[in-house]
Amino acid sequence: MDVIDFCKDHNLRITRSRIMILKVLSESSDHPDVAELHRRLIKRDPRISLSTVYRTLSLLEKKGILKKHSFCDGPSRFEKSGEEHDHLINIETGDVIEFRSDEIEKLQEDIAYKFGFSIVWRKLEIYVKPLKLKRK
Repeated sequence: MDVIDFCKDHNLRITRSRIMILKVLSESSDHPDVAELHRRLIKRDPRISLSTVYRTLSLLEKKGILKKHSFCDGPSRFEKSGEEHDHLINIETGDVIEFRSDEIEKLQEDIAYKFGFSIVWRKLEIYVKPLKLKRK
């Protein structure tokens, strides 16, 4: 992603910290919370403040660029807005796995239709723990 073009396209003022935050988020394959994102950022520039990260994430969420998730009782995590998907949340490690299932999508639509509704917005979070397989 060209972060400068991205900022221009979304009418965001182009600042050094904004560019860094967007780059780190675009390179992330996980759903970092604010503290983790800040840890990643200060490796690149120790001058970036936690309050700058909070303000920037809040702005990006308001603009619809990011989605904020609050999984269980953990800290809020962020991901890029875009394609609908669901989440598996490992309750032992806090890891979040994204997945998409056409069967689940269809089932949700069928259930909503059965009750006389159409889906406007939805969110599916499945809290999981690793299987403990018995040894033979």
